[in-house]
Amino acid sequence: MTRDDIVAAYRGYIACLNAQDWPNLHRFVAEDVTYNGAVIGLAGYRDMLVEDFAAIPDLSFHIERLACDPPLVAAGLAFDCTPQALLFDMPVNGRQVHFTENVFYEFEEGRIARVWSVIDKAAIDAQL
Repeated sequence: MTRDDIVAAYRGYIACLNAQDWPNLHRFVAEDVTYNGAVIGLAGYRDMLVEDFAAIPDLSFHIERLACDPPLVAAGLAFDCTPQALLFDMPVNGRQVHFTENVFYEFEEGRIARVWSVIDKAAIDAQL
């Protein structure tokens, strides 16, 4: 894949997440995807995302920064949301919070095969 192909696929993936279009997630994520070093597979990845949206009904992924050096994508994602109860074991309980995620993705055969994610939990804690 070229840089432009990967960037377009990544933007399609973010649109898929924001639309909660789970039946099409397989178009963007490999069947044997890993997350922070653990093989969770497409079903586990989908379950993780479904749980995130259940806990945070107004969840929306916003790309703030994006860099691509094929086959890798690095993204800075921003979130302004209102989790209903706990978020990363912190009692948010319906308060609006802003935080970021720095995440790397590795593409193979046109889909995301590996994800490494670091969420700024300190920013959430500071708002509570």
